[in-house]
Amino acid sequence: MNCDKTLMRLYAVTDRAWTGEQTLYQQVEAALQGGATCLQLREKEMSDEAFLAEALEMKELCHRYHVPLIINDNVEVAIKSGADGIHVGQHDTQAAQVRQQIGPDMILGVSAQTVEQALLAEKNGADYLGVGAVFDTSTKKDADAVSHETVKAISRAVSIPICAIGGISKDNILELSGTGIDGVALVSAIFASKDIKTECQSLRTLSEKMASMKKVLTIAGSDSSGGAGIQADIKTITAHGMYAMSVITALTAQNTTGVYGVLDTPPEFVAQQLDCVFSDIVPDAVKIGMVSSGPIIHAIADKLREHGAQNIVVDPVMVSTSGSRLLSEEALDALTTRLLPLGTVITPNVPEAEVLCGFGVQSKDDMLRAARTIADRLDCAVLVKGGHLQGDAADVLYEKGQAFWFQQSRIDNPNSHGTGCTLSSAIACNLAEGQTLHKSIHRAKVYLTGVLQAGLDLGKGSGPLNHMYQL
Repeated sequence: MNCDKTLMRLYAVTDRAWTGEQTLYQQVEAALQGGATCLQLREKEMSDEAFLAEALEMKELCHRYHVPLIINDNVEVAIKSGADGIHVGQHDTQAAQVRQQIGPDMILGVSAQTVEQALLAEKNGADYLGVGAVFDTSTKKDADAVSHETVKAISRAVSIPICAIGGISKDNILELSGTGIDGVALVSAIFASKDIKTECQSLRTLSEKMASMKKVLTIAGSDSSGGAGIQADIKTITAHGMYAMSVITALTAQNTTGVYGVLDTPPEFVAQQLDCVFSDIVPDAVKIGMVSSGPIIHAIADKLREHGAQNIVVDPVMVSTSGSRLLSEEALDALTTRLLPLGTVITPNVPEAEVLCGFGVQSKDDMLRAARTIADRLDCAVLVKGGHLQGDAADVLYEKGQAFWFQQSRIDNPNSHGTGCTLSSAIACNLAEGQTLHKSIHRAKVYLTGVLQAGLDLGKGSGPLNHMYQL
């Protein structure tokens, strides 16, 4: 049996501690009915003879549901039972030796916690990796935690499927989105449930959502210098491990010293671009940046409504760095009445917030009052960014009558071209993963801090960011 990535989606690992009133056989059948894609039979205390008898019984059950049976650790039982595969840990028999024993046709899974272990396992014949523990887990209290950045690095380093394990539940599974894993291995999240079948159905849906490639659309202007606009958005989306698409609203001639020319895209062509995107690859989130004219804004708003776009982040580019208004009154009216109310969140900086709220913003109290005023007026969540004020880089989110502050140390870096584009795109990426708005903003700010700290220094003026600093 081939070990493709889909077999890792919902990898169930048995544990007799949770059998209760049901037999293990009944529990396994319920898990298979609920959508488990692979079963690992784990018995730590059972004799080889009893383990073999159980394995033979489970093999018949698993094959009835066209699901592979993997034996944990015991090579002899795996071979004698005719199981589909075996899984071994780092402290068990070496993968190369196991591969020699089982031959080329049986699936071999190996546990890994580092890139080095993963690469060695792949070299020695592993067909898939079990990586973890990725969260605190009750089943292996002595297990060292594996960071999500390490999981991501392992995913990039190997070509075989990867299954994350350790403390995973419905509450945290989506936090693994973007790590590159192909599925999750679960013990108590499945077998401690009172309704295993229903629980597996929910977990399978979440695992599919977590593992699938997320798509993010940016609607913005092109920056010929690559630091902001469409180019910054695509870099940010790619750095988050997602597929980037673009609808270009304008061509600009610019570099780190300024903008020297703008050529708007005809509104009907903006609409045609949107139709082409949504009719083929539907985005999981949309980021909107530079929209310079009323007709373009109306075209975008009409098409987003027509196609039922979700997770919309609007960065209202209205005021230049020098303080000049970039939108006519007619375009500003279209922006505030047609486009901004469609946003899941809008992300004005202080000068833009002043335009939208109608009063000056000089302090954190003013920021909060502006966020509340704009949110009440437009009926959407508002993140007012405090980068233009003194002190730490504090932003405030006003959502559904509640305010949340995001505090981050200010990075001493004069090269900040494209920070607004980068932050809003990163928020869209996290929303595409299924994160809450609050968590999406927090993660986006952490990412922005990283790209600023990387200290890229290009150009004669305010230079661009190093969006790929993690690579």
